[in-house]
Amino acid sequence: MLSAEFLAQLYGALMALAILVYAILDGYDLGVGILLPTKNKQQADTMIASIGPFWDANETWLVLAVGLALIAFPLAHSVILQALYLPVAIMLLGLILRGVAFDFRAKAKTKYRDAWDVSFKVGSIITAFSQGFMLGLYVMSFDTSAQSYTFAVLSGIGVVSAYGLIGSAWLVMKTNGDIYHQSLVWCRRFNAVSLIGVIAVSMVNPLINDFVAQKWFGTELSILLLPIPFACIALFIFQDRVLANLLSCQEKEGSWRPFAISTLIFLLCFLGLVYSFFPYVVPNELTIYESLADPSALTFMFFGVVLVVPAIIGYTVFSYRVFWGKTQELTYY
Repeated sequence: MLSAEFLAQLYGALMALAILVYAILDGYDLGVGILLPTKNKQQADTMIASIGPFWDANETWLVLAVGLALIAFPLAHSVILQALYLPVAIMLLGLILRGVAFDFRAKAKTKYRDAWDVSFKVGSIITAFSQGFMLGLYVMSFDTSAQSYTFAVLSGIGVVSAYGLIGSAWLVMKTNGDIYHQSLVWCRRFNAVSLIGVIAVSMVNPLINDFVAQKWFGTELSILLLPIPFACIALFIFQDRVLANLLSCQEKEGSWRPFAISTLIFLLCFLGLVYSFFPYVVPNELTIYESLADPSALTFMFFGVVLVVPAIIGYTVFSYRVFWGKTQELTYY
């Protein structure tokens, strides 16, 4: 039987990987939904076509993350779900609205189509805001004070902006014409708002949480890890220069760069968040070791994980390889 310490670290790492990949992949298709025009059918069709082959598979990573939390850390899963029951329910409503609207917009009569586009947009905003709200409450250790809820609301707005950033960067990479140029403008605006959000969170988090402050400023690793926030800010500034350069020229060479930079920003922010709270899975309450399920059961599950996770990674990579390149005209089968 594998040791409890190894299993806790393994399943914790897999859960972190699933959350990160979900935030990037479903983040951009939520961002496209947030930006979806409701009065321009041609642009809406092109934007939907850009995410059509991927958006369902992207949500697999959310299912994987929640499933790993339930199986490997059931006590933490229970505590988190109790604290976030309402925003989780609202997020699920947003996901359902997105799913229904995505399919029904293809089948609805012309006069109802705009309504389904609005539904897809609203569902995307609800989902993104709910996830940001939950992240804010998590950072605040599920405190129920007015200050915590205010921070959670601001966090929700920040995540909507972050998804708008990576969603518009995706459109820069995948589209041409008017949408391409409009996406450059969107991306630059969301880049500025997201930069402000990251700076604010980087300053507030150590101030409200002594454990986080100790990890960033009171350990031997602090000197090595402190450059992470500054590297993140540097990427925002570099992103702005890249977008300005793309806006000023007619060439689309390098249109992949905004998405790549946005992905690196997401990665650095996530690494900073994980480092801030590790080994806690419930801030200041439960560590991954304290909330671990029975090691014998997790050892048995390990052999399934060895097969399932590489399979998910494999078909994800394959699907992106097949549908790489600029978006083609939208068709339904």
